[in-house]
Amino acid sequence: MEKETLIEFMTKGHVTIPRLLLDYYSQIGLNEEECLLVIQLFALIHAGHPFPTPDELAEKMTFSSVKCADHLRRLVQKGMLEIVQDREGPVYSERYSLDRLWGKLAEAYILNQKNDQQLAEEEALYTIFEKEFGRPLSPIECETLAMWIDDDHHSPEMIKAALREAVLSGKLNFRYIDRILFDWKKNGVKTLEQAKAHGEKIRGRYASRKKVEDDGQSKTIQFPLYNWLEN
Repeated sequence: MEKETLIEFMTKGHVTIPRLLLDYYSQIGLNEEECLLVIQLFALIHAGHPFPTPDELAEKMTFSSVKCADHLRRLVQKGMLEIVQDREGPVYSERYSLDRLWGKLAEAYILNQKNDQQLAEEEALYTIFEKEFGRPLSPIECETLAMWIDDDHHSPEMIKAALREAVLSGKLNFRYIDRILFDWKKNGVKTLEQAKAHGEKIRGRYASRKKVEDDGQSKTIQFPLYNWLEN
């Protein structure tokens, strides 16, 4: 390779393509042609050409300028590309902005991180149940646990709270836990704080007392646990 060619190659510069674009372009509604067009547009903007024409883009693509124009229009309609008008004195100029696209990619990334965290919490939930029950869960129990999350939309932390309630009540079975979750949902209980307050209210209402004799003295014993299956 000649020295001049090598120097030209080195001075052409490099364009760093955001990894999020490659990871999430399909998730935010871009196809392969639109994604490649965005990459070419990004490279031109980076090179100081912020408002290329469809003909200029088509020179770098395998499809026509008409199709480039169609893709640009759809990107604007999807809210991923914006045409910004700048003013410098009496002179107006236009440029493409990909800020909205970066925003959608950021939202997709955050959502994906939340989904990963939720999946980890759900997997941990199965482990906690098996530990408390002292055995692997049956297929029906696994299905019930999945229904609490997917169909009834109970959070993992609320399901764990219902499990603790069942453990404290000495009634470790799925029917009892389901009844607790049903009661919480019926009464609008969605947080641990609300569950605690609701439980205290229930126990205060249904606490039972009985007299016992101990060395000739009368004592009062309070039984604060509430049987959810009897409600």
